[in-house]
Amino acid sequence: MNDDATFLEAAVEQARVGRAEGGVPIGAALVVDGEVLAVGRNRRVQMGSAIRHGETDCLENAGRLPARTYARATMYTTLSPCIMCTGAVLLYGIPRVVIGENRNFVGGEDLLRSRGVEVVVLDDPECIDLMKGFVADHPSVWNEDIGLDG
Repeated sequence: MNDDATFLEAAVEQARVGRAEGGVPIGAALVVDGEVLAVGRNRRVQMGSAIRHGETDCLENAGRLPARTYARATMYTTLSPCIMCTGAVLLYGIPRVVIGENRNFVGGEDLLRSRGVEVVVLDDPECIDLMKGFVADHPSVWNEDIGLDG
């Protein structure tokens, strides 16, 4: 298994936990120099939060880090990052994002690329299935998560 697939697994595990908790199954992991510094999951439902997406939860769990640490980081996420999470990646200067899948939702990938961020899409079958099932079972929660009505 290559490093990207190995580190994505940390994010996938968070997505599984989030789904088991009744939340949106999106997970993330922040990796620096081959070490997972933090993981997170979408906890908007669980926490009644407007902003706890997988990536933002992961960054919160990482705590305050110096810019030089973010500059060596890769954000692993099970789903293409929304514009809010894209903005967080850009704000902290994270140079690389590895995405489990972008079939169920395409977020700010083009914006990331336009700002020099390396974007890798793994097209992971489990990530695809987790989101596809969730969107089918909970369309109103999913629409709320991405800022849509209904």
